[in-house]
Amino acid sequence: MAIKRLWITTLLMISSVAQAESFEVSDIKIEGLQRVALGAVLLKMPVRVGDTVDEQDASSIIQALYASGNFEDVKVYRDGDVLLVKVKERPTIADISFSGNKAIKDEQLTQNLDASSIRVGEALDRTKLSTIEKGLEDFYYSVGKYNATVKAVVTPLPRNRSDLKFVFTEGVSAKIQQINFIGNTAYTDDELLSRFDLNADVPWWNFLADEKYQKQVLAGDIEKLRSYYFDRGYLKFQVTSTQVSISPDKKGVYITLNLDEGEPYTVKSVNFRGDLIGKDDDFKAMVPFQVGDTYNGSLVTGLEDSIKKTLGESGYAYPKVQTIPEFDDVSKEVKLTVQVDPGSRIYVRDIRFTGNNITKDEVLRREMRQMESGWLNSKSIETGKARLNRLGYFETVDVQTQRVPGTDDQVDVIYNVKEANSGSVNFGVGYGTESGISFQVGLQQDNFLGSGDRIGINAMTNDYQKNISLDYRDPYWTLDGVSLGGKIFYNEFEASEAGIVDYTNQSYGTDLTWGFPIDELNFIELGIGYTHNKISNVDPYVQNQGFLDTQKSAGNYDTETGELNVNDFDINIAWTRNNLNKGYFPTAGNHQRATFKITVPGSDVPYYKMQYDAKQYIPLTKKQDFTLLLRGRLGYGNGYGSTNGNDNLFPFYENYYAGGFSSLRGFGSNSAGPKAVYDEGGANGGNNPNYVATDESVGGNATATASVELIVPTPFASEELQNSLRTSVFVDLASVWDTEFNYREADANMAGKDYYYDYSDPLTYRSSYGIALQWVSPMGPLVFSMAKPIKIYEGDDEEFFTFTIGRTF
Repeated sequence: MAIKRLWITTLLMISSVAQAESFEVSDIKIEGLQRVALGAVLLKMPVRVGDTVDEQDASSIIQALYASGNFEDVKVYRDGDVLLVKVKERPTIADISFSGNKAIKDEQLTQNLDASSIRVGEALDRTKLSTIEKGLEDFYYSVGKYNATVKAVVTPLPRNRSDLKFVFTEGVSAKIQQINFIGNTAYTDDELLSRFDLNADVPWWNFLADEKYQKQVLAGDIEKLRSYYFDRGYLKFQVTSTQVSISPDKKGVYITLNLDEGEPYTVKSVNFRGDLIGKDDDFKAMVPFQVGDTYNGSLVTGLEDSIKKTLGESGYAYPKVQTIPEFDDVSKEVKLTVQVDPGSRIYVRDIRFTGNNITKDEVLRREMRQMESGWLNSKSIETGKARLNRLGYFETVDVQTQRVPGTDDQVDVIYNVKEANSGSVNFGVGYGTESGISFQVGLQQDNFLGSGDRIGINAMTNDYQKNISLDYRDPYWTLDGVSLGGKIFYNEFEASEAGIVDYTNQSYGTDLTWGFPIDELNFIELGIGYTHNKISNVDPYVQNQGFLDTQKSAGNYDTETGELNVNDFDINIAWTRNNLNKGYFPTAGNHQRATFKITVPGSDVPYYKMQYDAKQYIPLTKKQDFTLLLRGRLGYGNGYGSTNGNDNLFPFYENYYAGGFSSLRGFGSNSAGPKAVYDEGGANGGNNPNYVATDESVGGNATATASVELIVPTPFASEELQNSLRTSVFVDLASVWDTEFNYREADANMAGKDYYYDYSDPLTYRSSYGIALQWVSPMGPLVFSMAKPIKIYEGDDEEFFTFTIGRTF
């Protein structure tokens, strides 16, 4: 048996065999292979059969096999003229798990390991583990967890496999004990600290502040500090050094910032140079300060952005605008030179859409204001994005421009949308102490078959109402954006079951509406309609007596049966202004709508009705996760003209009401407002009125409602879910009154006088407060609210909890 010579035992250690001779390889043998294929190893080796090898070649073999990442040990032997390579394969990763990690989610860790080729089924490279451990510990240090440790534990398994487990000991974040400023004379420490997100000794009520040290947040605070000084003219302000000291127990941090404030500078002049594309006067008019004003960095940045925006609207998509200061250190003045380089004018080759799996391209394309083959206009592109958002078909809309390869003056505009559930199964459930449980079923599709048309079939049934309706709307009936819509409905309403004074109304009708866009934000609608009302079980009371007397004289009201039959034809006009940034869950902008409806002369009930609704969203943070919503409504209606000498009054079945989900949360539906008053004296044939008040709601011909709502991030919801969840706290206020009510003081013996007050007084308002949660679910919008009254009158019903599907606020 021939003696084997050991040439190389490790990558770095050469055999002690002295000056082994080179030889010609007659065969190559590999020992120790289990998972790796023989052919893969031979391909990696820089030596072939027939080659002459020596110690240097053996070293190259080891380096090549180690570089493959499959082996943790390689040895090369000579057995006569045979080259023998013994390898030990790296174990295969059978499982990866994590323990003790709270600050970093498992998904993030898995992605990080995957980028380093540490994944199940791959060979385990132990040399990478220490790098990963250190990188994770560095992350924890950056967020102030200085006691954190990360250990990779490898557990061997049969068949050369290993379990890999990362054990985290996060510890607690170091709290900021003190932030010191050195060198500040112009502003006090408190003034500077008020600009910081990081703070020491944070009061319990300041939930936006943070006393935990984070390296990234400190970097942002230093930038805020720099901007604060620049905005006040300190152009040469510098943070010369930053010291972060850690307490011995690693639980406290002391931060010291050394500042060089310099002196404030005033603006001596502002000049422009470069290619101004003929807009010299426009750019000069944008200058936000006068000569002699204190320099303000934010205003200068705003000037640059305004110039870029103007250039972007003229086709210059990639302009460079830079303001160059020239200092006069003696007079403390600065000359500003704005260098403008518009670059090449860019044209749009194609506009494309992605993510619209249901919605047809033409539905999105008709909302575009940027034209293909035209100049790239940044304003038109953003207008297109806003219009897509307002459709309500999409959760998110993003837009980007991509340069066309091989050209320097063409781009493609790509809108990427994420479709929302624009259809909904309207199944509504509500519960109240008086109204009980109610149901609403139906199908509403705002984007029918991806066409952008709206079609709805809805039916409602509860304790007091049965309703079925069919409506349709084509938003682009003509190419100019004129819309056409129509509706057919049938309704049965039992008022007594709805907390309203007793009557039954069977009605049916139809309407047809045309819509005309005025500009990007304003829309006018014109409509005609017909409604038949058959009202029975009408019980006369003080508020509706005048209306019934008029209808009796016209032959529409039968006092014996208590039945009223009327046919009305109406015309209506509406104005809508929509400047919201989204269709669902907007966070900025406003929405206004005013409507006016009047029955035409010849109708059985001549009356008019007008209403104005407004919503204003005010973002409180840059991310718009905190938003203030202000809502309001004003409504008024009355009769016009006279019939047989009697003034026509507002029909009681068209009255406004307050209370419930859509107007005043915390109150039972329709329960807040004027109550029915009966005249027992008149009913018995007497001349002297004898009022009896009840707790039956009758509503009024005028209303005013208001709501203040603070929208906050939904607790414990992921960032992805935040787009479909909305949490808010609110205060609602509502008033309903009857302008035709003649108030008289209550007698001492008046029955039900606790329910009686001046129903013509608009200051008799109700209010409530509460919390609400909205969710755009696969079945449609779901709304939960809990509310308690602040101001309530006798006879009003409380409704603490409501749950509704199919509508949002």
